[in-house]
Amino acid sequence: MPDITLTTLILLCLAAAAAGWIDAVVGGGGLLLLPALLLGLPHVLAAQVLGTNKAVAIVGTSGAAVTFLRKAPVRVGLAVRIGLMALGGSMTGAFFAAGISSEVLRPVIMVVLLGVAAFVLLRPSFGTAAAGDGTDRPVARTRIITAIVLVGGGIGFYDGLFGPGTGTFLVLGLTAVLHLDLVTASATAKIVNVCTNAGALAMFAYQGTVLWQLAAVMAVFNLAGGMIGARMALNRGSGFVRAVLLTVVFSLVAKLGFDQWNA
Repeated sequence: MPDITLTTLILLCLAAAAAGWIDAVVGGGGLLLLPALLLGLPHVLAAQVLGTNKAVAIVGTSGAAVTFLRKAPVRVGLAVRIGLMALGGSMTGAFFAAGISSEVLRPVIMVVLLGVAAFVLLRPSFGTAAAGDGTDRPVARTRIITAIVLVGGGIGFYDGLFGPGTGTFLVLGLTAVLHLDLVTASATAKIVNVCTNAGALAMFAYQGTVLWQLAAVMAVFNLAGGMIGARMALNRGSGFVRAVLLTVVFSLVAKLGFDQWNA
């Protein structure tokens, strides 16, 4: 456990709970958790912050995935195939990360996110199909391949290369490609996200850059937030998820814009 005050520990745990809630509903909890760790642990190596972040996040994501699987109609086999491709993509992205400047990526991601926000706002029906529609009817083989290669491999690569908003991109990609409702897409995204987090955590653990004691404490709160968020998404439906999605997208654009301005 790093040498931190009780107040800092409490604030980090609250941030972990909030991040778990956001991740469960629509993804993007790292937008809150990672900056909180950076602020709370200013004297800790960046690699340790990233490793601890993954150790915390995988617990909440796994809990949310289990909660969704109990009630949401998810094709587990397809989700795992997408997840395995995302795992490979994440590892590949991490391999190239050292040679890519985040200052170059931020403006590109901001433009993409603003385009996504405009699309969701202009298409009120996006992701509002009746829950289960995406799993009760056959899905064209071309859409399945596209989901595995582009959503899994592409977004997995992005996760390893840069990271912010990966869960949000997964929800959007799965909704667009497989025509899922937002609740089912969120549930499927959790399974994929567990795979990407597992790959990253394995690498960080191998490098010895995880603060396990702190991660264990924060993970309890992240798990609680994730399970609460999953239940709220299931109970309130796609309209609720859509509102949270837009909030997270605009918050992510603001965060990236702030980082770019201060770069």
